[in-house]
Amino acid sequence: MADIYGGHLVARYLKEIEGIDTIFSLVGGHIDRIYDGCFEHHVRIIDVRHEQAAAMMAHAWFYYTGKPGVCLVTAGPGFTNALTGLVNARLENVPLVVLCGTAPVRDWIKGSLQDMNQPDMITSVVKWHATCHSVKRIPEYIATAFRHAVSGRPGPVFLELPPDILNVKVSDTVLAGRKKGGIVYRYRPDAAAVKNAAALIDAAQRPVIMGGSGVGLSDCDAALKVFVEKTGIPFFLNNAGRGALPDDHPLSLWDGGINAALTAFSMSDCIITLGLRLNWLQMFGEAFPQAKVIRVDVEGSEIDRNRDADVGLVGDIGLTLEDLNPLVKKKDRSDWAKALKDGYAPLIAADIELRKKPSAPIHPARMVELVRTAVGDDAIYIIDGGDISYFGLVGLTAKSKTSVLGGAGGLFGCLGTGIPFGIAAKVARPDTTVVVINGDGSFGFNAMEFDTAVRHKIPFICVISNDTAWGMIKHGQEITYGSERLIGSELNPAHYEKVCEALGGYGEMVEKEEDIIPAVKRALKSGKPACINVLTDPTVTSPATLLLIDGLKME
Repeated sequence: MADIYGGHLVARYLKEIEGIDTIFSLVGGHIDRIYDGCFEHHVRIIDVRHEQAAAMMAHAWFYYTGKPGVCLVTAGPGFTNALTGLVNARLENVPLVVLCGTAPVRDWIKGSLQDMNQPDMITSVVKWHATCHSVKRIPEYIATAFRHAVSGRPGPVFLELPPDILNVKVSDTVLAGRKKGGIVYRYRPDAAAVKNAAALIDAAQRPVIMGGSGVGLSDCDAALKVFVEKTGIPFFLNNAGRGALPDDHPLSLWDGGINAALTAFSMSDCIITLGLRLNWLQMFGEAFPQAKVIRVDVEGSEIDRNRDADVGLVGDIGLTLEDLNPLVKKKDRSDWAKALKDGYAPLIAADIELRKKPSAPIHPARMVELVRTAVGDDAIYIIDGGDISYFGLVGLTAKSKTSVLGGAGGLFGCLGTGIPFGIAAKVARPDTTVVVINGDGSFGFNAMEFDTAVRHKIPFICVISNDTAWGMIKHGQEITYGSERLIGSELNPAHYEKVCEALGGYGEMVEKEEDIIPAVKRALKSGKPACINVLTDPTVTSPATLLLIDGLKME
């Protein structure tokens, strides 16, 4: 039995009880005792240059480890800086535990440094929040935070830890018998509803599976494979669910991207959604009025949101599929899959040609293809930007879950995720090559995190598609208002690679497509965090931009 500082207790609890050995943070006086505790108990701190990046790294940590990410920030501006990453995690249903310092409770409302009402500001964007006022209850509060983060539909939580409890001692017996909070309890759907769903699936002539991030949150890969191959149903997996079955699976529709989804919506007589919200990309469920809908989700309130379900299955996706698999009939739907692929083949022919055809100036689709050629399909690819997100997501092949991830492609449309996600992915999977494909605009949000990568010896590659603009906005202005009315959407053809070099990494600028593959290979060989700055065609507009413009039209 020994006495232990509250800040040390935080670190020891994270390491010994929750199994958290890495956290993401930016140092501050209010949380300094936790840092000292991390030093004492061998918890690795990836200390960043901006708290936004810390929250984003903790977000990606979950994708690549399966463990809740932990973000530690100091009071006041440290807290507010993390909000963007926190909101993004909420909209992507990611279990993120934010531990935050505060001004000393003894000095609240007296004008102390960085004193603000943080809980009221955070309430709308987290599943749970609290302030711990007793050093003895630190383990209880952290366990509660983890429990809320992983339960039901996962999401971020927020726990304030004032200096009043971090800088005083307590007996370490408060850890005795503690049970971890981050245990995921899974549940099965109603058995009668499962039977109804199986009957609807068997009766369907043209069914399609649409999977979302819920597939990524569930340990469902094996059950999904059995379900798809037994029923013969073509599938399209999005966001963190992509790669649960590889993109090159015979029944995958990913090669068609947006066009495949739109074609499937128009032709299908039954849509099976797995952990997928019917949002603006599916016209809120209005894109397939002719189809029956089976919705599977861990959150019951999602089942009839935007579009009523013909059958709703509330439960873990993996367990739900395990219940469905014995009930559905084995069918050969290869003719239906072929009809779908034939339907969208003409719509994607131009995209495929762009990847194959040399171009000057460099087309972003061609750039992505050459990067893929240089690195291969076994890497982790993270895409961050506007137009480049489209070309990156459709031009790469996901072989496993989250091996191709659009950090800015979720509901929040959060630019700047690429570099933080890439760093976290490399820390989580150090033996895997990690490539971030960035727009030049989105690169600027977290470019200073190259310093973080250099200090911590985290080698990843960032390839910039530099079209000297906020591309989606620029092209949207051109289409909507005319090219003579561009405002606030143009950038300079800056030497971003020199930022990386100045911070201790490796950098090259590329202006000709024949130089892309050699530059990427040199970056890999360098063993350093690297930036390849590729000047791409500034006139290119992606289909995603057209979809965005259409979605913003008012009737």
